[in-house]
Amino acid sequence: MQYFDCDKIQYEGPGSRNPLSFKHYNPDELIGGKSMKEHLRFAGAYWHVMRNDLSDPFGGGTAQMPWDDGSTSVENALTRVDVFFEFLDKLGIEYYCWHDRDIAPELNDLKASHAALDTVVAKLKDKQSESGVKLLWGTACLFSHPRYSQGAATSPDANVYAYAAAQVKKAMEATKELDGLGYTFWGGREGYATLLNTDMKRELDHLAAFFHMAVEHAKNIGFDGPFYIEPKPREPSTHQYDSDAAACLNFLREYDLMDHFKLNIETNHATLAGHTMEHELTVSANAGMLGSIDANRGDTLIGWDTDQFPTDIHLATQVMLVVLEMGGLTTGGLNFDAKRRRESHEPLDLFYAHIGGMDAFARGLKIAHAIREDGRLAKFVDERYSSFDNDIGAKVEAGTCSFADLEAYAFANGEPGLASGRQEMLENLVNEFLQ
Repeated sequence: MQYFDCDKIQYEGPGSRNPLSFKHYNPDELIGGKSMKEHLRFAGAYWHVMRNDLSDPFGGGTAQMPWDDGSTSVENALTRVDVFFEFLDKLGIEYYCWHDRDIAPELNDLKASHAALDTVVAKLKDKQSESGVKLLWGTACLFSHPRYSQGAATSPDANVYAYAAAQVKKAMEATKELDGLGYTFWGGREGYATLLNTDMKRELDHLAAFFHMAVEHAKNIGFDGPFYIEPKPREPSTHQYDSDAAACLNFLREYDLMDHFKLNIETNHATLAGHTMEHELTVSANAGMLGSIDANRGDTLIGWDTDQFPTDIHLATQVMLVVLEMGGLTTGGLNFDAKRRRESHEPLDLFYAHIGGMDAFARGLKIAHAIREDGRLAKFVDERYSSFDNDIGAKVEAGTCSFADLEAYAFANGEPGLASGRQEMLENLVNEFLQ
C-alpha cells in the first residue's frame, strides 16, 4: 500500500521547476572527496513527521493524516511505521530518530507501555533490515506526561525519578536493539519555574547521578554509542539546566561526565538562548563535543520554539563551515527537528518541507567547501592572530610567560598599533559565494 501520492524524489538540478525534486541535493555528488549524503547524514524526526498534528497555543491540529485512526492502539502505531519508512524511502533519507512515546503508545501501566514498545521496535527492526535505514538516536519522552510536570531526573519526588529511570532504561535498550548510533537526553522539564521552591544544587546532583547510572547501564547492555545532551534555555521551564552549550559543558566537567557525552545543537534553541547557531556549534566543536545537529530555525518575532524548516542558505553555510572545520559528523547527523506550518496541512507538504531543508544544506555544504578551498577567509583569520606565532605571543600560548615578562615587553615596544578587523570585507567575501 502506498500512503503518499508521489514518486521518489530525484535530483534534477538548479534549472528544474518541479517542486517535487532536489535542485541542489545530489546524494552521490562528491564534495571534497566525500559524497553529499555522507557529509550531511540527514535524519527524519519521527515526532514531527508522524505525530505532529500542527496544533499551536491558539488552536487545534490541522494536519491530514489519513493513515492514522487517532487511537492509542499498538496496531495504529504499527501502521505509522509503514508510512514513515515509505516517506524516508521516497526522500532518500537514510537515518531517523525517535522518542519512545512517538513510536509506541503510553498505556495503562509501565509494563504495558514496555510491551507496546517492544512490539513496535520489532517492526522497526524489520523495516531497517529491509531498507538499510539506520537509527541515528533514540530518546525517552520525559516531558509530556503530567507526572513529569515538575521534572523527571530533577523531580523533587523520588517516585517520579525512579519511573523516569525505568523509562530511560527501556528506551536505551530499544535503541541498542535497533543498533542506534547514539542516545539523546533533552531536559524539557529539567529546570524550574521559581527558585522559591527549588533546591538547585540537589536537583543538579540528582541529574548527574541519573546520567552516571545511564552510563553504567550502557556498559551493562553493551551500548557503545555516545550520549547527547541537547541545550535549550527555557520553554517549557522558566529556566532549564541545559540552557546553552557552555552551561552543558560546565555541568559535564563538574560531574565528571565529559568522556561519555557530546552535544546535540539545535538552531531554534540557540536563538532562544540569545546566541547564534554558529556560536553554539563553535563552542561545542572547540571543546571536541559537537556530536549531532537539529536542523531547523526559529522566528525572532515569535517567542517560542517554532521549529521551522531551515531554508536560510547563509545559516546552512555557517553550520557547514563549522562541521567541515571539525572534520565532519560521525555518529551524529542533521536531523530535521522541524515541522510544517499550520496551513501546510496536506501529506504532500511533508515532502516540500524536507526538500527545502535538504536543498538548503546541500547548497550550504557546497558553499562552505568552496570558501574553505578558496582560503582567503582562513588566511585572514590566521594573519589576524599572527602576533601569537612568535616572540612574546608564542610564549603566551606556550605557557612560559609571566605578567612581568609582558610588562617588560610593553615598556620596550610602547603603544601597540591595531589592524582593522575588516568585518564588512569578510561579509562581502562570504556573499561572493552565495551568488
